[in-house]
Amino acid sequence: MTHRYLHGPDSIERLIRPETSLERQLVALPEFRHGLWWGEPRFGHPEGKVALHVREVLDNISALPKLSDSDRSRLRLIALAHDTFKHAESRTRPRDWTKRHGLLARRFMEAYTTDPVVLDVIETHDDAYYKWLSQRRRPSPHSQLDSLLSRVGHCLQLYYLFFKCDTQTGDKIQAPLRWFEQVADGIEIVRIKPFWPWER
Repeated sequence: MTHRYLHGPDSIERLIRPETSLERQLVALPEFRHGLWWGEPRFGHPEGKVALHVREVLDNISALPKLSDSDRSRLRLIALAHDTFKHAESRTRPRDWTKRHGLLARRFMEAYTTDPVVLDVIETHDDAYYKWLSQRRRPSPHSQLDSLLSRVGHCLQLYYLFFKCDTQTGDKIQAPLRWFEQVADGIEIVRIKPFWPWER
């Protein structure tokens, strides 16, 4: 990922390349821009800045096969907002889950869209990862996904598509995605990037 976009007053616009009036409105907001510029290189996110991660997710969305215009617009909106409030997330121990970045992003976006699919996926976009992590730590005969599936069952395929586009970025481990594809009944599995041999 090149960092040539990180300079100049229109750097966010050149990087994100907004396609709709709502996307242009969001990336012009000072609080939104602040969140997009936040971040340092770290495991899973060697790119550092949220905006660079968002660009990777948007590129994955563009590579999805058989995607309707409406679903593409929804996924792009989710991508723009999903990590933009990480800078405001609570980092206390024990963790305050009412201040996790997905929920903060949902609350912010409620002023800009009433689409329950967009809002629910933004809020829960990391939940499949946490369900995978919980299953690894405490294997259970009962699906760790039950509560998540009851929440996003109305938009399960779109949830999966976003989870895939988000996971296949940076140097994120692919095991949570493979697990989700194995245990989430009713999804149509798609391929946008091949796994490296050691990730299979």
